Amino acid sequence: MSDVNNIMPFQKLRNFIPLLAILILAIFLRLWQIDSVPPGLYPDIAINGNDALDTLATGQFKVFYPENNGREGLFIWLIALSFKIFGPAVWSLRLVSAVFGIFTVWGLYLLTRRLFNKNIALLSSFFLAVSFWHINFSRLGFRAILVPFFLVWSFYFLFRGIAEIRTCGKLGVPHLNVGHRVSHMSHIIPFILAGLFFGLGFYTYIAFRAAVLILGAVFLLEVLTYWRKNKPFSWRLSNLWQKVYLKDGWWKWDIMFLTIVLVILPLAGYFYQHPQDFIGRSAGVSVFNAPRPWLELGKSVLLTLGMFNFKGDLNWRHNFSGSPMLVWPVGLFFVLGFVLTIKNIFLKNGVKIGGSPPSKRGAAPNFENGANSIFLLTWFLSMLSPALLTNEGLPHALRAIGVIPVVYIFAALGLFWLANRVKKLKPKKPAAFLGTVLLIFILMAVAFSDFNQYFFKWAKNPEVAGAMRLDLVDLSQYLNNLPASVKKYVIVNEPGVAVPYPHGLPMPAQTIIFIQRTANSEQRTVYLTPSDINQIKIVNHQPAVIIPTQPDQNIFNQLSQKWPQGKIEKINYFYEYKINQ
Repeated sequence: MSDVNNIMPFQKLRNFIPLLAILILAIFLRLWQIDSVPPGLYPDIAINGNDALDTLATGQFKVFYPENNGREGLFIWLIALSFKIFGPAVWSLRLVSAVFGIFTVWGLYLLTRRLFNKNIALLSSFFLAVSFWHINFSRLGFRAILVPFFLVWSFYFLFRGIAEIRTCGKLGVPHLNVGHRVSHMSHIIPFILAGLFFGLGFYTYIAFRAAVLILGAVFLLEVLTYWRKNKPFSWRLSNLWQKVYLKDGWWKWDIMFLTIVLVILPLAGYFYQHPQDFIGRSAGVSVFNAPRPWLELGKSVLLTLGMFNFKGDLNWRHNFSGSPMLVWPVGLFFVLGFVLTIKNIFLKNGVKIGGSPPSKRGAAPNFENGANSIFLLTWFLSMLSPALLTNEGLPHALRAIGVIPVVYIFAALGLFWLANRVKKLKPKKPAAFLGTVLLIFILMAVAFSDFNQYFFKWAKNPEVAGAMRLDLVDLSQYLNNLPASVKKYVIVNEPGVAVPYPHGLPMPAQTIIFIQRTANSEQRTVYLTPSDINQIKIVNHQPAVIIPTQPDQNIFNQLSQKWPQGKIEKINYFYEYKINQ
């Protein structure tokens, strides 16, 4: 017995090592050179930093920030916390998205293991850890990266709660016995956490709202499975209350739903008072606002489905422009796993969704489980809908960010099924050895390919520097290094949503403002639009620089007429008009 006890810790450690290695890989790929990769700072990201600094200065943590077409508040609160701990900087802004990206990898492992087994969980989390798609959004600083995190963790806790009800004899309402009360209360915690994570998801990104369809599907699957198992049961009202609701634990679903409602109440209250912010920019990019909506919808479906293996997002901020979102081996495994999932839906249902403990190491995936397959398919279609129902920037990897976890579950299912097929070839031992070698080679090739694609091909591409507005960062740092005696003016002469709306500065100013705020406690730069040039006041021989965010000869002509002693100089990515220097 003592030998068995001595072996158990080593067995657990051996099982934990692969996951630990994947998490270390995820940490490295999301934190290495985060201060400089990606280059630049896009204004839509910089405004999050500015709002976080304002939040710290005022102490007003808003549930919704209406500027720049509206943003849910959670991500900005988290950035404010990061600034409070580490100080304001580009890297501490990006750190928030990186940390949540890392924890999404762990959460996907736990969720997939509960649905299938450890090996499939390891494969799915590995694919996510090395994914160009997920690495990129984990390092940019967009709030949308929170969507996959809250999806995987909310459904992990929900399925854990469902499983605990079943494996513990369908515990019902707590008895007066203290020990039972503690036991019962411990089985409520997963439902509370599921509700908490799901509710917080609404504070992330508008695309999360589609997750309601997934939760509804899980609930209906549970109801259907329960009804099939209890067909002989007398469905009188008293029995429904005593047996179904209380004894069999359906009241715990209400605990989760109540938690969700309580969490989203502040945001719901805001939208009740400001209904125009509920939809925001979504209405403007909807396919149903197009002249031929059904034609646009068909086009959107084709382009969006094709982004996985054929032609991906063209936006350099979101992707290596035009490259498939999945590296080709993973793309093939994804298609195989997706086909197996569709096929499985039409097979005989097996164990209920989330209801079985993780299967033994090496066991085949539970493909007889039609409920799991319906769950995965519902997730895929629901979280793809924010991209499918728009007609702008197609295909759009950011709007489809909610499908990232399930895409890699499909890929893991496909690869695991294929590996099992190879192992069954005869002779078995050489086939098993060949399968193992091939699997290791594929995983290493996938990891190297995405690593090389992101850090060397993508990050060093001049198109990325332009898309991420490295020119504005360069301009900001130049201003920060000028002596305090120099009067500084920036003319924001390019389009963008006005902040504050409608008479504020165009969005590109946000990058310059944030970079300056990270270096100076006081703003010494005056920001203007081209129509405000006459507001520039330069006294006597005071040195000054006037910099338009985009080169514009018309602006320089106006400046030379007012201050003929000035001169135009090119500094890296921008041009300035220097006066009295």
